[in-house]
This record gives sequence, structure tokens and C-alpha cells, in this order.
Amino acid sequence: MTTPVDGSEVAVQDNTPALPADLQDERLIASRGVSGAISAFTARLRSGDLGSVPVVVGLIIIWAVFQVANSNFLSSRNLVNLTLQTTSVGVIAIGIVLVLLLGEIDLSVGSVSGLSAAVLGVTFVNKGWPLVASLVAGMAIGLVIGLFYGALYTRFGVPSFVITLAGLLGFLGLQLLVLGKEGSLNLPFDSALVGFATRSFLSPVLAYGLIAVVVAAYVLSRLRGRGARVAAGLSAAPTSIIAIKAGALALVLLIPVIVLNGDRGVSSMFLLFIALVVATDFAIRKTRWGRSVVAVGGNVEAARRAGINVRVIYLTVFAACSTFAAVGGLLAAARLVAVNQSSGGGDTNLNAIAAAVIGGTSLFGGRGSAYSALLGALVIMSISNGLALLSLDSSVRYMVTAGVLLIAVTIDSLSRRSRQAHGRA
Repeated sequence: MTTPVDGSEVAVQDNTPALPADLQDERLIASRGVSGAISAFTARLRSGDLGSVPVVVGLIIIWAVFQVANSNFLSSRNLVNLTLQTTSVGVIAIGIVLVLLLGEIDLSVGSVSGLSAAVLGVTFVNKGWPLVASLVAGMAIGLVIGLFYGALYTRFGVPSFVITLAGLLGFLGLQLLVLGKEGSLNLPFDSALVGFATRSFLSPVLAYGLIAVVVAAYVLSRLRGRGARVAAGLSAAPTSIIAIKAGALALVLLIPVIVLNGDRGVSSMFLLFIALVVATDFAIRKTRWGRSVVAVGGNVEAARRAGINVRVIYLTVFAACSTFAAVGGLLAAARLVAVNQSSGGGDTNLNAIAAAVIGGTSLFGGRGSAYSALLGALVIMSISNGLALLSLDSSVRYMVTAGVLLIAVTIDSLSRRSRQAHGRA
């Protein structure tokens, strides 16, 4: 307030810009520790920044309902089966997360996965290629298709919806052509690929040791980051917060492993899926490429003016998406020990896209995480697995999945409005 010569008070507007929401949270946590972390978390929820909370709550509810309906749902044996069922869809969903981060879509991931599986089957079984060469050929198909999509999008401006819809039909036809008149091929049961997908499980000692390594790596990474921030004179989370998060991480990893070890243990194929999720999350959050992907998805023109090569970003993301689809198709073929005309068909597209969206990736671009693929795939396959245990047919599964997807998109839309209103968009 200022007082002019006539004695009246005049308000002076404060033009100091408000701190970004993330920086406010960091300072609150640094100054108040655990209570500050709780306050920052509740503030994010009130502002519509829900993160993974809805999908985690939804997953808990789904598991509770199916466990009440059938006591075998949360048994060790069924949960091991659930991890095996989740892997191929989850890997494909990782690629969907990437294209959704750009605000685009890929409707052909099912056809691409089926084509890659067909290439694997024909080259490995009929042509007698070495397994490694057949796997490389299957993944190369996905990479080339993705680059083709990216070139069409960046060169001619064809919408991704149209490009990938054409790909869905075209590559399904190519899959049928590759398989030929036989239409079905059985993979050798004693092959390394089938063994990896169906019979390879971590020993309990190795699984628990891996947990210890992961938690130790997390703590060291956090302490190193905290030391760097303190040395730079920036606010840093207290060590108590790091200890609490490390303990929570240990529990989140330990409890499922204990349950899975009650049967066959942790599948090597599921472990590969987790590794791909972690690697993709690291690429999105910690690399220049990942930050560029998020920037382009948030505002493509602003990203271009900031010096980001937008064309390269689109090319690499479409290529990565189709490659993940190919890998998912190869894993699905290995788990089923066969390739046929229905590989990659049915509800593969539905499940992969729904998993990414239900897991928390925004359809509007610029917001999402690789962990969305993990959580969303668990939700989708839990519904399928639980309804199968209850002997309900696919009609119910489609309707339930549709309802869950609609709820997830509605929550995303409402959260986006709330974040914009609170300056967290």
C-alpha cells in the first residue's frame, strides 16, 4: 500500500511471477519434510493432478471384487498366470504411451504385432533361419513400418489416425499373405524362445537379490541427486523422505514376489516387460529425447521455436511404437507356442490402447508415463482373467472394459480442466 499526498491509500499490484507448482512442492517438502510431502500430495490431488492414483485405486477395487467372487483370483498360481498374460499387451502399450504423449494414435499395433509373429514363424519354422535372425527380422519389420508412418506424417501431413487405420488393414492382409495357405504354424516347444516365455522363472534367491539391488540403486541415486542439489544451493528433499520412499518401494516389490514365489515365481518374460517399462520411463524423464517428446506433445509450435527437431521426434516415436508392437507380437507367439491368422487380431488393439489410457496417459498429449502401460495392462488383463475364472463370456468382458475405459477418459478430461484452472496444466 502507498499513501499519496491527499492521505488516501492506493493498492500496489504485485507483479512478481508465481513459482511453478513443481518448484513450490519441492520447497515445501524441503522445508517441512514428511508433513510437507503430504501437503504437496494433497494439493496436487485437489488441483486435478491425480497421477496414478485413480488406476491404483481401481486396480485394488477390481482385485477385491474378483477375490470375493472367486477365492482363487489372488492365489499364487493365478497371479503368475496373470503376469504371463499381461506381458505382451503391456509391451505393445508402452509404444501406445509414446504416441499418446505426442497427442497422436496408432491403430495398427495389433496388425503389426501379428505380422512380426508371422515373419518369426515362417522364417524360423519353414525357412530354418537361426532363432536370433528370425527375431531380428520380426523386430525390423516393426521398425520399418514405424519409420514409414513417421515419414508419411511428417512429409505429407496425413493424420496418424488415417495412416495407422490403413496400416491396420494393409498389414493384416500382409500377415495372411506371409502365413500362406497353411494359416497356422507351431513353434518348436523346445526352442529357447518358447522356453523363455513359458518355462523361465527366477529362483527365489535371485528375485530377492534383485529387489535388494533395485532398492539400493534407488537410494544411491536419490542421495546423489540430493547432494548435487545441496551443492548447487537448491532445495532438496530430506533424507527421511528418501528413506520412506525406499521402504515403500521395497514393500511394493517384495510383497508380489513373495506371492509369486508361492507358485512358479517371477517370470523372466514379465521381468523383461518391467525392464522395458523402467528403461522407457528413464528415456522419457531423463533424456533430451524424452523431454522433447513431452514438449512436442504439449505444444508443437513452441517446441519447434525452442529448437527441437519436431520431424525427428515424430519419426522416432512412431518407429518406437511399431517396434514395441513387434516385440509384443513375438512374445505373444512364444507364450502361445504358435502363430496363426488370428495373431495380433481380436482385441489386441483395444487392450493395448485401453491399457495406456486407463493407466493414466492423457489423450490430449504431453502427459503420461511408461508405468501407465504396466498399470493399465494389469487392469485390462485382471478384468479378462477374473471374468474367465467366473466363467463369463467375452461379451461381459468387452462391456466391462468399455466402462472402465470411459471412466478413465472422463477422469482425464476433468483432471485436465482442473489443472488448467489451478495453473498445473
